[in-house]
Amino acid sequence: MQLKDNILKIYLLQGVSWFMVAMPIIILFFQENGFSLTQIMTLQAIYSFSVAIFEIPSGYIADIFGRKKTIVASTILSFIGYLVLSLSSGFFAFSLAQILIGLSGSLMSGSNSALLYDTLLQTDNKELYTKVEGKNYAIGNFSEASAGILGGFLAATSIFLPIYVQTSILFLSIPISLTLIEPTVYKENKIDRSISNIISVVQFAIIDNVRLRWLIIYSSIMGVASLSMAWFAQPFFKEIQIPIIYFGILWAGLNFSSGITSFNSYKIEKRYKMHKILTVITIFMTMSFILLGINFNLLGLIFILLIYLLRGLITPIIKNAINEITTSEKRATVLSVRSFILRISFAICAPILGYIADNYSLTISFYTLALIVGIVSAISSIKIYLINK
Repeated sequence: MQLKDNILKIYLLQGVSWFMVAMPIIILFFQENGFSLTQIMTLQAIYSFSVAIFEIPSGYIADIFGRKKTIVASTILSFIGYLVLSLSSGFFAFSLAQILIGLSGSLMSGSNSALLYDTLLQTDNKELYTKVEGKNYAIGNFSEASAGILGGFLAATSIFLPIYVQTSILFLSIPISLTLIEPTVYKENKIDRSISNIISVVQFAIIDNVRLRWLIIYSSIMGVASLSMAWFAQPFFKEIQIPIIYFGILWAGLNFSSGITSFNSYKIEKRYKMHKILTVITIFMTMSFILLGINFNLLGLIFILLIYLLRGLITPIIKNAINEITTSEKRATVLSVRSFILRISFAICAPILGYIADNYSLTISFYTLALIVGIVSAISSIKIYLINK
């Protein structure tokens, strides 16, 4: 096996891991188990807190013990988490499942991008990262889109069936992860096994390097926007009375659109300066939530689509910008710092947004998101622009 095969294996792993037949109906699955929207968003907060708590240590573990071992552990925990979800009921059991899935997510988040970047670095193809990461993210979205169609039809038979199928699919990711090869560029530059070093990497990411700090903040608030939309899309479909059989098709269309912009993100990155890209995305993302709140009907689907298009565009571009100012031996940890900030932010916002939706309306939740996303992303993009001048 050759090192360059890692890229194809990461693509395959992404395709299998993101073949989420359960996602188009997961809110309905939770509601079928008796949970309110506030409880559902609290479960997502538990998941995000789990990701956040383990995020930086997991990136450090990947930098110390290897990206491959960390990815393998992630696939195993993801399978176990969905196994618990498929065989249990009740808030405690579902919380345990979210913790396991969250730990899996934290182990994967920095490790796969770091392994991908270091593979390209060692094979003298570093300049292809945005294109390759964009393609990888697109594969994930295309896979989730395809799974969405299947999930909708499975749910028409039984709301529980997609969860059982999902668990079986995630098992397949384990043997794929075992075939990955660790890049030697990583092995030659391991950092010391001390707590002081993890603190120094965190300090580098959020204090010492000002540009990196604001890139992470911008990326995090866009993550909050896209995650919130992902969890509010199904309640929106339900409130405007879209039949459940179409949930999967709509979910597929949204993820496919995100994959298209992700796949072509490297072209945008080459053509426009960073501050212009961030400014345009800030304006369109904020306006999309405002217009979604105003148009609480079928027309609102257009603005959900726009949010997904922006989501696919920004992720590879921001990741590449972070990778360019980070050295190999601490790359996974820095990427984990990014995910940590994102997940903590979402964990704080999710229950509040769920409470607003339950006690007021989804429209007010969308306006609240517009306010938060607009302010934080505007400040971040201005700061990044001033630093680059």
